Amino acid sequence: MTTTIAGPMIDTAALTYTVDEVARLLNISRGAAYQHVRDGVIPAERLGRSWRIPRKRFHAWLDGREVA
Repeated sequence: MTTTIAGPMIDTAALTYTVDEVARLLNISRGAAYQHVRDGVIPAERLGRSWRIPRKRFHAWLDGREVA
């Protein structure tokens, strides 16, 4: 499934999201999304120099529940 939110398509079936995709999904600025990722507010993993947000953990975080 893909979703269009003010920009390029977001593949919501992908295993991970980029910070830019999460910013568009949450309707926040790119800078705010990076700050939340760095602060640990948004669950993310650092891969080299980039951040990836696991889709299942992100949606669980949005729903207010934990994922094992």
